[in-house]
Amino acid sequence: MVATPEKVQHTHEHLSGKDRVAVLLMGYGEVESYEDFANYNEQALNLLTAKFAPVPTWIYPPLAKLLALFDRHEWGHTHHDFISPHNAIFEQQRAGIEKNLQEKWGDKVQVFKAFNFCAPFLPNQVLAEIKNKGFEKLLIYPLLVVDSIFTSGIAIEQVNNALVELTDGEEHWVKAQRYIPSFFNEPAYIDLMAHLVEEKIAELAGAYLPSQIGIVLMNHGCPHKAKGFTSGIAESEAMYDLVRDKLINRYPLISVGWLNHDTPLIDWTQPNAEQAANNLIQLGAKVVILMPIGFATENHETLLDVHHIIHALEKQHPGTNYVQMACVNDRPEFLAMVAQWADDHIAELLSEQPLAVNPQLAGDHHHHHHHH
Repeated sequence: MVATPEKVQHTHEHLSGKDRVAVLLMGYGEVESYEDFANYNEQALNLLTAKFAPVPTWIYPPLAKLLALFDRHEWGHTHHDFISPHNAIFEQQRAGIEKNLQEKWGDKVQVFKAFNFCAPFLPNQVLAEIKNKGFEKLLIYPLLVVDSIFTSGIAIEQVNNALVELTDGEEHWVKAQRYIPSFFNEPAYIDLMAHLVEEKIAELAGAYLPSQIGIVLMNHGCPHKAKGFTSGIAESEAMYDLVRDKLINRYPLISVGWLNHDTPLIDWTQPNAEQAANNLIQLGAKVVILMPIGFATENHETLLDVHHIIHALEKQHPGTNYVQMACVNDRPEFLAMVAQWADDHIAELLSEQPLAVNPQLAGDHHHHHHHH
């Protein structure tokens, strides 16, 4: 039998799969073309809204189309055909994290990105690619600040659906898995958040007394009821407290501000960012800094929603100044820490004995174990 180069190549890839790790970086993704809005909304409704709102599934497609009209109006007319920079920034984050990891691990590690709602980077599409490249070890890494059913929860849900779709033969192709839920309480992230706020304040120095500088630390809004799933409230509050502790002795006017989606009938976290800013102005803030600590990647919420909030505040308090800060995005020190948080897990995956999972055996475990 003659081994054709193609065959040799395949065997080589197959062998190296055992010693390589695919890092699956997961984010929301945002539509870049207006035609995709209805589709995107339907995905979002299916995955997100189902976790907290009593909505029957038949309503998703028409509701998604309706929401698309609102989005189209808001992004298109109110904001001159706004295109979210989210996906482009996420790609820069992916590339930077991969560069950091490869400096340490070489080509044993490759970083892939998946978006919850955007083809061609849906988790099932990306996992198919990872499988085709011969990877057998997987690190699932949602690049989302807070762990909740709406962030890492839906990431895992989609990965699991894809892993079922991509099963063939007796043994599953994934031989080892690890998972990094979030980084809301990582000291390096907390320090960076406080540091960025201090840097911004240094630019304003001389114009305001420290006690006149209002700081709204913006968290991702959470519904209070999430059917018993982790809603993200406790984690977000813990993160807010940690950042606040770093700043409060010098800058006494600090409030959490939740960026909520104002859905009817849903009880959201309070105060929202606008209310938070109003409260600080009432206590004497002459400038309000709005810093998104609950988002790592710029998106329509951190851009458009905050823009709307500042616009509303300017009408109510024309004498106050407002400073809208950016997310961490692709800041080198952030990408370095994200890569570092993965190091131990990659080391474990590389040294771990492969696990043989036969999905067909799952069928044998259906009967409840009541053997008397």
